[in-house]
Amino acid sequence: MPEARGGMFRSLRNHNYRLFAIGGVISNVGGWMQRTAQDLLVLDLTNGSAVALGVTTALQFLPLLLFGLWGGMLADRYPKRRLLMVAQSLMGVLALTMGLLVVTGNAQFWHVYVMAFVLGLISCVEVPTRQSFVVEMVGRKDLANAVALNASSFNLARVVGPAVAGVLISMLGGTGPMFLINALSFVAVLSGLALMRTSELTAPDPVPRAKGQLREGLRYVLDRPDLLLPILLVAFVSLFTQSFSMSIALMARGVFGAGASSFGLASSMFAVGALGGALMAARRVRPSRKLLIGGAVSFGLFQIATGLAPWYPLYLLFLIPAGVALISVNTAANTSVQLASSPEMRGRVMGIYVLVFTGGAPIGAPLLGWISEMGGPRVGVMIGGVLTLAGTGAAIMLTRVIGRRSRAAVRGVAAAAAGA
Repeated sequence: MPEARGGMFRSLRNHNYRLFAIGGVISNVGGWMQRTAQDLLVLDLTNGSAVALGVTTALQFLPLLLFGLWGGMLADRYPKRRLLMVAQSLMGVLALTMGLLVVTGNAQFWHVYVMAFVLGLISCVEVPTRQSFVVEMVGRKDLANAVALNASSFNLARVVGPAVAGVLISMLGGTGPMFLINALSFVAVLSGLALMRTSELTAPDPVPRAKGQLREGLRYVLDRPDLLLPILLVAFVSLFTQSFSMSIALMARGVFGAGASSFGLASSMFAVGALGGALMAARRVRPSRKLLIGGAVSFGLFQIATGLAPWYPLYLLFLIPAGVALISVNTAANTSVQLASSPEMRGRVMGIYVLVFTGGAPIGAPLLGWISEMGGPRVGVMIGGVLTLAGTGAAIMLTRVIGRRSRAAVRGVAAAAAGA
């Protein structure tokens, strides 16, 4: 793909995006420290239950499956910067509460379930709002670069967060401080949002409240193959993405007998690949259809390869290209969807995108958690890879079928109008 002028980090010249990115890096590090601590806390509280780990992941993403479309609609109706400040504040309070429960020795597994579910409720609004807010800061010209840098920030944190969490958990003898550190990290995000120059934001006019806005967003996506393919592809791939992240904990502990620090290393190796893939994406002007499909196929193949790895060092090595493949799909799909959406529809379209991106976890995570419980972590990972490959083929076929039906419907309307 051609490289845009201005370099890999050109979006950081924008004052508002620079504040957004700095706050995002700090908060993402805290978030991944908490995610690592949460997985280990669940395993400790449930005697290593893979099913409990899958249920926790499912509860965190279930609200997005149920209410994600409404979150996208709110992003179109209200100022996105204000919505983000409210959502980030609530997330910080939630992390603080859970940290105090763990530190004081009062945490139980159902507390983690409740925290995961409430965090998912907040994310229904926060995620589509944050995704669609990027173009208001940098404009369409630098959107692809900004999306890729966001992914780089997320995956840089995924490299640093689990590794630091693993060391600190071993040093401090518990997971509670990780939740407290994450609560503190939200100060950086809120400060960045508060210091933005609102005059430099290119916010569209809010969409007034009206009936049928959700149906309008769905019809808009179904009538646009350039939106439908990346959304369907992400839907099938992400169905098993969260379960793959979960399987890193299961493989590290259950198969290779790794401790907290080694588990953090495995998560970081996967993130190293994702970070590299995101930085490569930052040099592209626009993503291609081949990149979308090729990344999905590659991710499925490397899922299978990690399940077959006989030694822990080889397993760690396979995690790197798996991360590159996955982030290539995610950044290409995100950029394609935002560039193809009109400003007044972007919040709802991103609500649909976030719904399919995260909504598969309540199905895929418990399913593969159960398979891993019955047949072992290796079997669960390999089945996830096979299903990813099958889902990629299904996304391509469904896009063609729906596209043919839409074109046939348009021709029918045109013929009727001509006859009249």
